[in-house]
Amino acid sequence: QVQLVESGGGLVQPGGSLRLSCATSGFVFVTYGMSWYRQAPGTERELVARISTAGSVTNYADSVKGRFTISRDNANNMVYLQMNRLKPDDTAVYYCRRGWTIRDNYWGQGTQVTVSS
Repeated sequence: QVQLVESGGGLVQPGGSLRLSCATSGFVFVTYGMSWYRQAPGTERELVARISTAGSVTNYADSVKGRFTISRDNANNMVYLQMNRLKPDDTAVYYCRRGWTIRDNYWGQGTQVTVSS
């Protein structure tokens, strides 16, 4: 079955960095775009970044553009989110998702990122 498992979250000071990882299995990874979402308390889940099958096309939310980088390793069925210059507003649970359209509804369990001094 399809599985997505995030890791790498934690507590970091403002201005710091974290790298999130998403290990996938149960589907042909190279044939799917992948994405990262986040959800802060009391807010709706929002798209943070997405990446095409070959990794050649990426898109970012305006709020993270220039600070976050999404990447993928098709040989190892992994997707990553490098987060730099983190801000308190980046505090949220971060989710890995297969694809990003309504027809594809596979998500990881989420990993907590807390940015605080």
